Amino acid sequence: MTAVGQADLAQSRPALLLVGHGTRSAPGVSQFQAFVDRVRKRAGETVVDGGFIELSSPPVADAVARLVATGQRRLAVVPMTLVAAGHSKGDIPGALARERTRHPGLDYTYGRPLGPHPTLLAALDERIGTVCPRRDRADTTVLLVSRGSTDPDANAEIAKVARLLWEGRGFAGVEPAFISLADPGVPAGLERCRRLGASRIVVAPYFLFAGVLPDRVVAQARGWAAEHRGVDVRCAGLLGDSDGLVDLVLERFGEALDGDIRMNCDTCLYRVALPGFAHRVGAAQTPHDHPDDPTHPHGRHHHLDGHPHHSHPHHGEPAH
Repeated sequence: MTAVGQADLAQSRPALLLVGHGTRSAPGVSQFQAFVDRVRKRAGETVVDGGFIELSSPPVADAVARLVATGQRRLAVVPMTLVAAGHSKGDIPGALARERTRHPGLDYTYGRPLGPHPTLLAALDERIGTVCPRRDRADTTVLLVSRGSTDPDANAEIAKVARLLWEGRGFAGVEPAFISLADPGVPAGLERCRRLGASRIVVAPYFLFAGVLPDRVVAQARGWAAEHRGVDVRCAGLLGDSDGLVDLVLERFGEALDGDIRMNCDTCLYRVALPGFAHRVGAAQTPHDHPDDPTHPHGRHHHLDGHPHHSHPHHGEPAH
């Protein structure tokens, strides 16, 4: 194929951009980048890149700049998030809108978050199985621990995941908990399981890759267990890199290309006046100021993963 033909092909086939939140954890950054490489190897002739919205490099701006430099003008974006919360609803679209102003002629379609999906439930089941044999499930309660959000719809989604994990898998029960921004926290979730009669609890972190928050889940679970010797507490591994996760990302990529997004807006706090959140209906969104972004202020002091950010006014691109 001639150089002109290759350029035409690059412009006709949208590139796949994976967008992660970012983490202070070096292993977490490495695992994300390794996953991007795995997707790239599976994606055939589709150009693949990835970046973060905050906390770690490379920022989304760098990933988009690399794609534009290779002649890409059309992107399909898959958020590497497990639920639809503020990052996928506002921060990532805001960042992409900013890139469109930087790169005239750039266009993109936006995919939906990864979960809930049978692939993720199967991965959770497998991780739990490494610390709890199937014969012990009837006497085991699972505490499913997610990041937590100020978006009630996102927290409700974790309750849905917990129920789906419980169905048909033989556990005594599955309870949801959160490591930040929402209740119950890990110690309270473990105590709830104990009061419901659990003598064996598997703590299952609902995270893709390593990070400050998954480490905190394990630390808090072990701290609670040290004070409750009568309860057998075990910690399962993270979802992690896998061929199944690549399949799921490529499925979301295909949905974005076909326009089959099926976003749930029935309980979105930007569209529905939920109790205590009515002021957020119709709120517009802004992207995070990534510390490596050359044209935006670096004055924002990012907290460790999961701590609240400084409040800021909502302006710019609307949510969704």
